[in-house]
Amino acid sequence: MVGLLSEGDVEHHHPAMTAPIRRFAEPSPHYSSGAFAAEHPDARLHLWCQDEARLGQKGRTTRVWDERGVRPPGVVDRRFERLYLLAACRPGTDEAFALALPRVHADAMTVLLEHFSRQLAPGVHAVLVLDQAGWHDERALHVPASITLLSLPSASPELNPVERIWLYLRERDLSHRVLDDDGAVLEAVCRAWTRLLDEAGRLTTLTAYPYLTTSEIP
Repeated sequence: MVGLLSEGDVEHHHPAMTAPIRRFAEPSPHYSSGAFAAEHPDARLHLWCQDEARLGQKGRTTRVWDERGVRPPGVVDRRFERLYLLAACRPGTDEAFALALPRVHADAMTVLLEHFSRQLAPGVHAVLVLDQAGWHDERALHVPASITLLSLPSASPELNPVERIWLYLRERDLSHRVLDDDGAVLEAVCRAWTRLLDEAGRLTTLTAYPYLTTSEIP
């Protein structure tokens, strides 16, 4: 699933939220599956991972098929219209959720959490693994009761399977393209995300990190 909210929707969604965006002063405490189960005894725990990416006109060069010894030409757009895709996936499955937003900050993250919580099945509590970006600080967010945030160690993008989704989208669908304006950017991003969701098993393969799929939290 992917949707788009305007910047006004984000800015006015929580007018009372004025807490500044701050970086984590210290690492989040370590949690075990038993601790989560004790905190939410009546819920079914599901493990999800979240990240965001800036996607837009400024693409990248990638490898393409051609004759041996030939250096093929490629189209690269150097303009700067862009949006942010905020996504969450359930590792080792084809379950995923995303919102396309014009900016990323604490209020935008709160909007994502609210929309994400609405698509959780009744009785499910999501443990959402994410990095330590400033807009992921719980002190600046309104976190729904059905979600617990669990931060990764600092500077460890290799632990987040959503990073592989960004690489896949950029190399397969969002490179060697010329996008005329922000509307074309949105259309291209939504089309790429929908194509990924329609490719049965692809998300499962991209996100099946052993340390996550063997976790006691399914």
